[in-house]
Amino acid sequence: MAECSRKEWSGKNSMKTSMEDFRRTAYQVVDWIADYLENSRQYPVLPSLKPGELMDKLPDKAPDYGEPFSAILEDFYRLILPAVTHWNHPRFMAYFAISGSAPGVLGEMLAAALNANGMLWKTSPAGTELEAVVLGWLRQWIGLPEDFFGIIYDTASVSTFHAIAAAREMADPEVRECGASPNLTLYTSEQAHSSVEKGAIALGIGRRNVRKIPVDAEFQMRTDVLESAIREDMQLGKRPFCIVATVGTTSTTSVDPVATIADITERYNLWLHIDAAYAGAAAILPEYRHILAGAERAHSLVTNPHKWLLTPTDLSAFYTRRPDILRRTFSLVPEYLHTEEAARAINYMDYGIQLGRRFRALKLWFVLRYFGREGISQILRSHIQWAQELATAIDNDARFERVAPVPFSVVCFRLNGSDELNRRLLQEVNATRKVFLSHTILNGRFVLRVAIGNMGTTREDVQQVWDLLQTTADRLCSASAV
Repeated sequence: MAECSRKEWSGKNSMKTSMEDFRRTAYQVVDWIADYLENSRQYPVLPSLKPGELMDKLPDKAPDYGEPFSAILEDFYRLILPAVTHWNHPRFMAYFAISGSAPGVLGEMLAAALNANGMLWKTSPAGTELEAVVLGWLRQWIGLPEDFFGIIYDTASVSTFHAIAAAREMADPEVRECGASPNLTLYTSEQAHSSVEKGAIALGIGRRNVRKIPVDAEFQMRTDVLESAIREDMQLGKRPFCIVATVGTTSTTSVDPVATIADITERYNLWLHIDAAYAGAAAILPEYRHILAGAERAHSLVTNPHKWLLTPTDLSAFYTRRPDILRRTFSLVPEYLHTEEAARAINYMDYGIQLGRRFRALKLWFVLRYFGREGISQILRSHIQWAQELATAIDNDARFERVAPVPFSVVCFRLNGSDELNRRLLQEVNATRKVFLSHTILNGRFVLRVAIGNMGTTREDVQQVWDLLQTTADRLCSASAV
């Protein structure tokens, strides 16, 4: 817009005009969102973009005068959208595939409009009480006992941070005033998520005091080595205080032997945290309830509805059967936040590092009500079945090797040959922009991952990805043979 027209627009921003313009633009945006969710396959999964390219196209200074929604949307379509990696694409199968479902989007829109801050019950009674109720529903679905207290954080990384902090408080109650003991020691699998180490770093435990326990052939934590490490550390004057077990590891989705680990934590009076960020959702299925066997004895558990439960990012559900310790860890109430409420009032600010809290529960409420347990179960079962079918296809192709079990909806495999050959396979498949896959390193080898988790994914999508992998492998193998 010309400078004079920008000034003219700025002068028109009365509430009446603004709301009329908002209403008209909002209808356009909702229409676009509906088309996007319905037809996301029309977009390339990955953008064709070089680092810094979008920044070079955007002004380096904010406008002096306000601009109309039409101009902002035009730039969204023209500049922003072509730079997006489409996580909502049915063939986004990297990392852990996710879904920003229509009911979740509606819940997010309403939460943004209300703009509530749920730091205290008083500041958002609806947000506080809906959070307690909806987490109670989810707790029932995955089979945790009623005495598990739930709270929503943003991500599993932050949830694990809070678990480690509570574990530290249980082991060393003087930590609030004196700081952490240099001898506190934490144990987790060598396949655990990096957030465990990051939590230890942030809380002053230090990476040197994180013991990474080896895994067996199925990438599950070896409990014999775990217990030996605890005993050895105690003899050296260390203070074991926490074990982080994983149900659905990031690389292979393996499941640590939770019940046996719970035995160990009880023998040595350690905090047990379970990272079920990805696979915890599978416990909704009766035939997969066993993955959380022993979880009722854990001190805390996290699962992420924004991964496999159709909820837009971000939303991480954290549960603990020791909310008293979690509250003791973080509660710090200045006078201006003191309130007088009945005993049932929950002030979630007392149970975490943050004060301001978004109304995240609203979108989860929409999702659980819209799909229901049976609707979500049907989607989860389909994803698991298609992963099993892909695993069988890989097993039947002599050119490929499956390198890990497939307990859920992630398949780890590689093309027989060098790491460089597999890197080229991944690069060329992703370069088509028809699919996005990721990789990991297992037993020192470069491995490809197909992660099925988007609600829009179909069996045909998985087959097309496998066809593309085979065709690309044919070409690479033929070229290397010349």
